[in-house]
Amino acid sequence: MSSTPDQQLQSADLSNGRVVARLLGLCWRYPSQCLVILGLQVLLLTMGMLGILYTGVGVDVIGSAADAERESPRWPGGLAPPADWDTMSVVWLLAGFILLLALVRSYSNYLYNMRLARFAQDRIVAPLRSEIYEKLQRLSFRFFDQNASGSIINRVTGDVLMINLFMSQVMMQSIIMVVSLVIYIAIMATIHLPLTLACLATTPVMMGISIWFSARVRPLMTANRKTVDQLILNLSESIQGVHVIKSFGREPDIRDKFQGLNRRIRQEMRRIFAYVAFLSPSTSLLSEINLAVLLAYGGYLVFIGEISIGAGVVVFAGLLQQYAQQVSALSMIANLIQQSMVSARRVFEILDAPVEIVSDQQAERGHVFKGEVEFERVSFDFEGGATEPRARAIHDLSFKVKPGQVVALLGPLGSGKSTLMSLIPRFYDPTEGRVKLDGVDLRELALSEVRQNIGLVFQENFLFSMTVAQNIAFGHPGASREQIERAATIAAAHDFVMELPQGYDTIINESGVNLSGGQRQRLAIARAILRDPAILLMDDPTAAVDAETEHEILEALEGAIKGRTVFIASHKLSALVQADIILVLNRGRIMQVGSHRSLREQGGYYKAVAEVQLYDDDNLDLAGALAEAERASRAPEEAP
Repeated sequence: MSSTPDQQLQSADLSNGRVVARLLGLCWRYPSQCLVILGLQVLLLTMGMLGILYTGVGVDVIGSAADAERESPRWPGGLAPPADWDTMSVVWLLAGFILLLALVRSYSNYLYNMRLARFAQDRIVAPLRSEIYEKLQRLSFRFFDQNASGSIINRVTGDVLMINLFMSQVMMQSIIMVVSLVIYIAIMATIHLPLTLACLATTPVMMGISIWFSARVRPLMTANRKTVDQLILNLSESIQGVHVIKSFGREPDIRDKFQGLNRRIRQEMRRIFAYVAFLSPSTSLLSEINLAVLLAYGGYLVFIGEISIGAGVVVFAGLLQQYAQQVSALSMIANLIQQSMVSARRVFEILDAPVEIVSDQQAERGHVFKGEVEFERVSFDFEGGATEPRARAIHDLSFKVKPGQVVALLGPLGSGKSTLMSLIPRFYDPTEGRVKLDGVDLRELALSEVRQNIGLVFQENFLFSMTVAQNIAFGHPGASREQIERAATIAAAHDFVMELPQGYDTIINESGVNLSGGQRQRLAIARAILRDPAILLMDDPTAAVDAETEHEILEALEGAIKGRTVFIASHKLSALVQADIILVLNRGRIMQVGSHRSLREQGGYYKAVAEVQLYDDDNLDLAGALAEAERASRAPEEAP
């Protein structure tokens, strides 16, 4: 069964801890690959440290050769060359070993970067993008009603890439940073603990600056991503609506709106960069202070003989340099953390969005669809909760349609015609009441089977950038060319298709811009007919065609509608007269019910619409006729 939660995406629902835990979970779905990458980093870290330690040994070897009174160098792990080796042999050995370490480290670094890049793309980014896209296919229309397309597109593209940065540059770098800093501190502490504490006294200040930076930058990053959403939406609308923009001469206004958003993004990024620019030199300054302390205090310790120049000051300097590099990277990491955390939160919000329309686990499968449709006290509002009756798109509708009947829906804009038809294929679920198919609640039937047995022709039909044949067969990919052409013939589309450059193999441009409105409509009808559905829903199918094409379509549909239940929302009398039942709607309520003849005799809105089309009488009052029909439909106790 379905629920009706507020699906508007809210980033406040996800804490930083939950976001980090989920990001780590994405990585540790592949533990062996993660361990290999971490192992390579540990190898790089180890070789870097060995290079520093043996450089210090080399300095002490040279120093002891120059001054016989100096203490012999201390070899790491006691691995010293034979005592009878001369100084130059030892120096050459150390130089060769350090060079070998550098070569191995360079190759290992190459392997690390390649493995990390492939892991991020193959195991994180591509699967995550597919997971988001798959989730979007399962979300209901309500989700897309409540969330702008620009925001959704930005989350699938830009935000997923920011997660890639988190995996490749933040998470791995952070792990290595923690490990390396612990090892650096441990080695320095074994050399001289007081010197270690003195050189690292600035570390708490660095941590405080990072925490301050994160607190300031996170809200700025969140606001910036929302502004980018608006920019993408504005760009998308300006491209899709270019004909409207140009026809009304609104190019300057649209350009100004885009430039305003662009300036706003620039201003937001300037504020972010101001914090980033402060963070980097601050950490660098503190690192330089550490080196100054080393020179002053370490030089004193060498002077009094507590440490040597090589194994003491040189090794300390090398470790502090590595430490400084890790800390200086902290500014970049802190910046990327804020960006990636905001992006990750936005991605997880889509993945966590509740799937409102789902098949019940006990749903009936293999149902033989006959086409009986019944609305049983159905009410619906787009907010998904209990609202005032006047705010509902559909209110307390009850009617029953037998298999094979044609139902026409008539009413002014906003009367609930399209909403009523959207409930039949379960694009939405009723707020109250039940929609039944063949006597069974729709929510008790398998959703995929329900939609496979319903053909739809929307008011604004969308065609994909593929061939004509592929568009017609979109709902039935296995259809033969003969079946495709038969459906096109029924929809009065075959003749114009054959006049296209490659016939059924002609590629349709984006949104079908290389076809007329009537041609697009007929292809949509062919697409719906090809599925041979038990129920056919048509939302104003003849709205975008001329009188001649309208006649062809209606004539062709006479054969197409036989044997199936049909709902037609239309204001065209030519479509209404074919109906067995006509429902006149207003404000989500049924005002009149009957056939064409009976409603003409009743008077009210239907009669007024019919006479406008038959006689083109400008003096007819449609609003008054609608009010009359509404008064007549009320129960006696509700009548004024």
